[in-house]
Amino acid sequence: MTAIVVCSGVVQGYLTPLLPAVGDHVGIGGVGQSNLYLLSQLAFAVLTPLLSRWGDLWGHRPLLRIAVAMVAAGSLLIALRPTTATLALGMVLQGAVVGFFPLLAGILRSRAPEHGRTGMSVLVGALLLSIGTGGLVAGSLSEEHALAGLWTAVPFGALALVAAFVLPAGSAPRAGRFNAPAAILLTLGLGALVLVLTEGGSWGWASASSLLTAVVAVLLLALWVRVEHRSDHPLVDLGLLRSPRLTIVSAHTFCAAFGAIGFLGANAVFLGAKPDGDGYGMGLGSQAISLVSLAMVVAGFCGSTASPRLARLVGDRATMVLTGGLGALGFLALTLFHASLPQYLVGALLVGVATGMFEAVTRTLSAEVVEETETALSVGINELALSLGAAIGAAVISALFAAHPGADGGVAGAGYLWSWGVCAAVALGGALLGLLFRGDGPGPAARTAGLTTSKEAA
Repeated sequence: MTAIVVCSGVVQGYLTPLLPAVGDHVGIGGVGQSNLYLLSQLAFAVLTPLLSRWGDLWGHRPLLRIAVAMVAAGSLLIALRPTTATLALGMVLQGAVVGFFPLLAGILRSRAPEHGRTGMSVLVGALLLSIGTGGLVAGSLSEEHALAGLWTAVPFGALALVAAFVLPAGSAPRAGRFNAPAAILLTLGLGALVLVLTEGGSWGWASASSLLTAVVAVLLLALWVRVEHRSDHPLVDLGLLRSPRLTIVSAHTFCAAFGAIGFLGANAVFLGAKPDGDGYGMGLGSQAISLVSLAMVVAGFCGSTASPRLARLVGDRATMVLTGGLGALGFLALTLFHASLPQYLVGALLVGVATGMFEAVTRTLSAEVVEETETALSVGINELALSLGAAIGAAVISALFAAHPGADGGVAGAGYLWSWGVCAAVALGGALLGLLFRGDGPGPAARTAGLTTSKEAA
């Protein structure tokens, strides 16, 4: 499982630093690179519920093998012949990484429930480390040749494919029929929602294009809900969405991802800004920025691996509150203390620790708060909350930057202050949501025993 998750992390981290150089090489400008990113986000939104649902219906391991094969094929296609078309198709295929965690959670819960929490925290830690190192390795390879870094994900894709065929099967596939009309409506609705979130800043949030796309998204998703209510074989059990525990966990994920992931791009820009010209920033080069990012993911690894022990000591509710509180404290520290790199690192590392904690805790809880037959779908819903939180966070930060223009088309320092403040407030909202969580009763061991008994009875 760790080999598969490492592949996921490398795939998510290696292309971002390469796109400018690769774009110049194949003739893709800034707009084209933005469109490739948009295509990738659309693939994430569409494939998350589909792969999760198919896994619960037809078996987690078969769908995992398909998802890994898609990612490996996309990585190889991009490396072999980088053109506009192959980059677009390859990044869509790589979007299948969103199915890895939901499908792995289904296998882990059915095969080794007693190791569920520790296993999930290790997987999240491996994911964070591989995202950071993937970008660093790809950037280093491309220093000699612009396209050499595109091969970074290929060996990891091959290793993950071998690992997917070595993994044991999870629980037996569940009888059921795939609801194609509901899938089409959900796919189009989520696609329209992600489109307006990622492009609204460039279109103008009050423009006709943004408003029309938002209305289309709302209508399609409303129609999807109606179709699901009337179906004997729903794509998503809407009763699952009404579960207060899953709702709180997913809302907490949204709030945590809003700043922790939504601010990553702006974080790199701030670190690279020159104090003499821009009036703020650290004036770091690309390699130094990569090292700061790596330090943040190492902090995230520490937070992730510590979260199971912390939950045993203080309970799930208190862990969620602490996670949101750490994120808020990190962004508050960035707001107040950012004049020097050591000061900035304090806030950035606190955000890194909170990122690792929330990704481990919420993925674990989203698997535990539902029946075993709904595990992949429940984790998939949480993954979707993470993606939407990051997208909306990035959109809000982009709007705040646009509202505070600086010299030469840049961003004024006030734009960063407002962004950090908003991220702190949303993270604090996630901490307050954690207070509403009700699930501290039996400890993980007792819950695991119940799961094992249930599986043996079945």
